[in-house]
Amino acid sequence: MKKENQKRFAPKLKIKKGDKVVVIAGAQKDRSKVVEVLEVFPDKNRAIVEEVNIRKKHQKPSQDNPGGIIDKAAPIHISNLMLVDKTGTPTRVGRKTDSDGKLKRYSKKSGEILS
Repeated sequence: MKKENQKRFAPKLKIKKGDKVVVIAGAQKDRSKVVEVLEVFPDKNRAIVEEVNIRKKHQKPSQDNPGGIIDKAAPIHISNLMLVDKTGTPTRVGRKTDSDGKLKRYSKKSGEILS
């Protein structure tokens, strides 16, 4: 029997939808931009970020859509993104439990709790 390559669980990610991130790697025009995360794909370790990794997509016309060439944001790997804390500096992310026993994300640079 052939064994499938399946992960046992989805990995814990450092970023979530709505976070402000800085692009630390990728195309020269996209690097060092501070932008917002629009969508996260945990199973693929990728995220869609606004104004970064824009691709052209050719669409056929339909009743709803006139068709043509549109710009569409493609996913970028999470390792190429770094979270920006409230002070506006890029930081690594850690996890610690609060008084209620819930895991909270915190900035390793400033030590403050992230939303």
